[in-house]
Amino acid sequence: MRALKRCRPENAGVEDKKKGKKIQNGKTKMKTRKSVAKILLSMGLGLGVPGLRAQEGRKLLNSPTPTYPETARQFRLSGVVKVQVVITPDGQIKEVKVIGGHPLLVNAVQETLKNWKYAPASSETTALLVFNFHP
Repeated sequence: MRALKRCRPENAGVEDKKKGKKIQNGKTKMKTRKSVAKILLSMGLGLGVPGLRAQEGRKLLNSPTPTYPETARQFRLSGVVKVQVVITPDGQIKEVKVIGGHPLLVNAVQETLKNWKYAPASSETTALLVFNFHP
């Protein structure tokens, strides 16, 4: 029979006797990696398209909701779709960059964004949009 291993508390680390440092356990490493990934992602979004600035306050004039695809409904598929859009000065969406999401759900978002319209502005802007799909 196998002996059961004792679990360490979540925040406990193992000390490396050679270097005198604490080594992080798996959960702490994962949290650190997620934090670093979020920071890098936010930095990358700000630098993604040169010369464009993010503008959260730009008013939406027409923003239909994406329809939940029937195939996704049958498979009870849920998830989040994140896209970065470039909005022209006249309010049309010029470019859509998919950041993440299931392909079935991404297609629904892309089709819907063709009908979105923002208020006019003096220059092109970018926006990060997040769509939640639940059956």
